[in-house]
Amino acid sequence: MENLLVATGLALDAFAVSICTGISLPGVTGRHVFRVSFHFGFFQFGMPLIGFLLAAGFRDFIVDFDHWIAFILLAIIGGRMLYESFENQGEEICKDQTKGLTLISLSVATSIDALAVGSAYEFVEKPVIETAKMTGVITASLSAIGVSGGQRISQKMGRAMEAVGGTVLIAIGTKILLEHLF
Repeated sequence: MENLLVATGLALDAFAVSICTGISLPGVTGRHVFRVSFHFGFFQFGMPLIGFLLAAGFRDFIVDFDHWIAFILLAIIGGRMLYESFENQGEEICKDQTKGLTLISLSVATSIDALAVGSAYEFVEKPVIETAKMTGVITASLSAIGVSGGQRISQKMGRAMEAVGGTVLIAIGTKILLEHLF
Protein backbone atom coordinates (compact mmCIF):
# COMPACT_ATOMS: atom_id res chain seq x y z
CA MET A 1 0.00 0.00 0.00
CA GLU A 2 2.84 2.39 0.83
CA ASN A 3 4.39 1.78 -2.61
CA LEU A 4 1.07 2.57 -4.29
CA LEU A 5 0.71 5.84 -2.38
CA VAL A 6 4.28 6.92 -3.16
CA ALA A 7 3.88 5.97 -6.84
CA THR A 8 0.60 7.87 -7.15
CA GLY A 9 2.03 10.92 -5.40
CA LEU A 10 5.00 10.96 -7.77
CA ALA A 11 2.70 10.63 -10.80
CA LEU A 12 0.49 13.63 -10.00
CA ASP A 13 2.86 16.34 -11.27
CA ALA A 14 3.23 14.47 -14.56
CA PHE A 15 -0.56 14.14 -14.74
CA ALA A 16 -1.01 17.90 -14.32
CA VAL A 17 1.66 18.65 -16.92
CA SER A 18 0.08 16.17 -19.37
CA ILE A 19 -3.25 18.00 -19.04
CA CYS A 20 -1.45 21.26 -19.89
CA THR A 21 0.19 19.54 -22.85
CA GLY A 22 -3.19 18.35 -24.15
CA ILE A 23 -4.57 21.87 -23.77
CA SER A 24 -1.75 23.33 -25.87
CA LEU A 25 -2.22 20.98 -28.84
CA PRO A 26 -4.64 21.90 -31.63
CA GLY A 27 -5.52 18.22 -32.07
CA VAL A 28 -4.45 15.23 -29.99
CA THR A 29 -3.57 12.05 -31.84
CA GLY A 30 -2.65 8.61 -30.60
CA ARG A 31 0.98 9.53 -31.27
CA HIS A 32 0.79 12.50 -28.91
CA VAL A 33 -0.76 10.37 -26.19
CA PHE A 34 1.82 7.63 -26.66
CA ARG A 35 4.82 9.98 -26.67
CA VAL A 36 3.76 11.80 -23.51
CA SER A 37 2.69 8.70 -21.58
CA PHE A 38 5.76 6.70 -22.65
CA HIS A 39 8.29 9.43 -21.82
CA PHE A 40 6.69 10.49 -18.56
CA GLY A 41 6.24 6.87 -17.47
CA PHE A 42 9.77 5.90 -18.53
CA PHE A 43 11.39 8.80 -16.71
CA GLN A 44 9.28 8.24 -13.59
CA PHE A 45 10.33 4.58 -13.67
CA GLY A 46 14.01 5.29 -14.30
CA MET A 47 14.67 8.19 -11.97
CA PRO A 48 14.06 6.30 -8.70
CA LEU A 49 16.41 3.58 -9.92
CA ILE A 50 19.08 6.14 -10.82
CA GLY A 51 18.61 7.86 -7.46
CA PHE A 52 18.87 4.53 -5.66
CA LEU A 53 22.04 3.51 -7.51
CA LEU A 54 23.79 6.85 -7.16
CA ALA A 55 22.53 7.78 -3.70
CA ALA A 56 25.81 7.73 -1.82
CA GLY A 57 27.54 10.62 -3.61
CA PHE A 58 24.94 11.98 -5.99
CA ARG A 59 22.20 12.82 -3.48
CA ASP A 60 24.32 15.35 -1.62
CA PHE A 61 25.19 16.99 -4.93
CA ILE A 62 21.71 17.15 -6.52
CA VAL A 63 19.66 17.94 -3.41
CA ASP A 64 21.04 21.48 -3.34
CA PHE A 65 19.63 22.43 -6.73
CA ASP A 66 17.18 19.78 -8.04
CA HIS A 67 14.24 22.04 -7.20
CA TRP A 68 15.83 24.87 -9.20
CA ILE A 69 16.17 22.62 -12.26
CA ALA A 70 12.49 21.62 -12.09
CA PHE A 71 11.40 25.23 -11.52
CA ILE A 72 13.48 26.63 -14.40
CA LEU A 73 12.36 23.96 -16.89
CA LEU A 74 8.67 24.32 -16.00
CA ALA A 75 8.85 28.13 -15.91
CA ILE A 76 10.46 28.30 -19.36
CA ILE A 77 7.96 25.91 -20.93
CA GLY A 78 5.00 27.50 -19.11
CA GLY A 79 6.19 30.98 -20.05
CA ARG A 80 6.46 29.94 -23.67
CA MET A 81 2.90 28.54 -23.53
CA LEU A 82 1.66 31.83 -22.08
CA TYR A 83 3.46 33.84 -24.74
CA GLU A 84 2.14 31.64 -27.55
CA SER A 85 -1.41 31.84 -26.20
CA PHE A 86 -1.38 35.63 -26.61
CA GLU A 87 0.73 35.64 -29.77
CA ASN A 88 -1.46 33.11 -31.59
CA GLN A 89 -4.90 34.35 -30.59
CA GLY A 90 -7.37 33.15 -33.16
CA GLU A 91 -4.79 30.82 -34.71
CA GLU A 92 -4.55 27.08 -34.25
CA ILE A 93 -0.75 26.96 -34.63
CA CYS A 94 1.37 26.18 -31.59
CA LYS A 95 4.52 24.22 -30.84
CA ASP A 96 4.05 20.49 -30.38
CA GLN A 97 5.26 19.87 -26.84
CA THR A 98 5.26 16.12 -27.37
CA LYS A 99 8.49 16.19 -29.40
CA GLY A 100 12.18 16.73 -28.91
CA LEU A 101 13.84 18.72 -26.20
CA THR A 102 10.56 20.10 -24.87
CA LEU A 103 9.25 16.60 -24.13
CA ILE A 104 12.55 15.55 -22.55
CA SER A 105 12.58 18.74 -20.43
CA LEU A 106 9.05 18.10 -19.23
CA SER A 107 9.92 14.47 -18.49
CA VAL A 108 12.97 15.46 -16.43
CA ALA A 109 11.17 18.28 -14.62
CA THR A 110 8.29 16.04 -13.54
CA SER A 111 10.54 13.16 -12.44
CA ILE A 112 13.17 14.90 -10.33
CA ASP A 113 11.18 14.11 -7.17
CA ALA A 114 11.33 10.44 -8.16
CA LEU A 115 15.13 10.70 -8.19
CA ALA A 116 15.03 11.95 -4.60
CA VAL A 117 12.64 9.18 -3.57
CA GLY A 118 14.97 6.57 -5.06
CA SER A 119 17.93 7.93 -3.12
CA ALA A 120 15.84 8.03 0.06
CA TYR A 121 14.97 4.36 -0.43
CA GLU A 122 18.69 3.59 -0.58
CA PHE A 123 19.33 5.39 2.69
CA VAL A 124 16.53 3.58 4.54
CA GLU A 125 17.55 0.31 2.85
CA LYS A 126 14.19 -0.33 1.18
CA PRO A 127 13.91 -2.05 -2.19
CA VAL A 128 13.02 0.47 -4.90
CA ILE A 129 12.13 -1.68 -7.90
CA GLU A 130 8.45 -2.26 -7.03
CA THR A 131 7.84 1.42 -6.38
CA ALA A 132 9.67 2.34 -9.60
CA LYS A 133 7.55 -0.06 -11.65
CA MET A 134 4.31 1.16 -10.07
CA THR A 135 5.33 4.78 -10.56
CA GLY A 136 6.10 4.21 -14.24
CA VAL A 137 2.80 2.43 -14.93
CA ILE A 138 0.65 4.86 -12.95
CA THR A 139 2.39 7.87 -14.50
CA ALA A 140 2.02 6.52 -18.04
CA SER A 141 -1.67 5.78 -17.45
CA LEU A 142 -2.47 9.14 -15.85
CA SER A 143 -0.47 10.97 -18.53
CA ALA A 144 -2.48 9.33 -21.32
CA ILE A 145 -5.69 10.35 -19.56
CA GLY A 146 -4.30 13.85 -18.95
CA VAL A 147 -3.35 14.57 -22.56
CA SER A 148 -6.76 13.43 -23.81
CA GLY A 149 -8.57 15.27 -21.03
CA GLY A 150 -6.57 18.43 -21.68
CA GLN A 151 -7.63 18.33 -25.32
CA ARG A 152 -11.29 18.03 -24.30
CA ILE A 153 -10.93 20.97 -21.92
CA SER A 154 -9.34 23.03 -24.69
CA GLN A 155 -12.13 22.16 -27.13
CA LYS A 156 -14.79 23.26 -24.65
CA MET A 157 -13.04 26.33 -23.27
CA GLY A 158 -11.08 27.58 -26.28
CA ARG A 159 -7.48 28.63 -26.91
CA ALA A 160 -7.34 30.73 -23.74
CA MET A 161 -6.85 27.44 -21.91
CA GLU A 162 -3.28 27.40 -23.26
CA ALA A 163 -2.61 30.47 -21.08
CA VAL A 164 -4.14 28.63 -18.12
CA GLY A 165 -1.95 25.61 -18.92
CA GLY A 166 1.18 27.76 -19.02
CA THR A 167 0.22 29.35 -15.73
CA VAL A 168 -0.31 25.91 -14.18
CA LEU A 169 3.15 24.76 -15.31
CA ILE A 170 4.72 27.84 -13.75
CA ALA A 171 2.71 27.22 -10.58
CA ILE A 172 3.86 23.59 -10.38
CA GLY A 173 7.47 24.70 -10.80
CA THR A 174 7.00 27.35 -8.12
CA LYS A 175 5.40 24.80 -5.78
CA ILE A 176 8.37 22.45 -6.22
CA LEU A 177 10.79 25.30 -5.57
CA LEU A 178 8.97 26.56 -2.46
CA GLU A 179 8.59 23.05 -1.00
CA HIS A 180 12.35 22.55 -1.19
CA LEU A 181 13.31 26.03 -0.02
CA PHE A 182 10.98 26.08 2.97
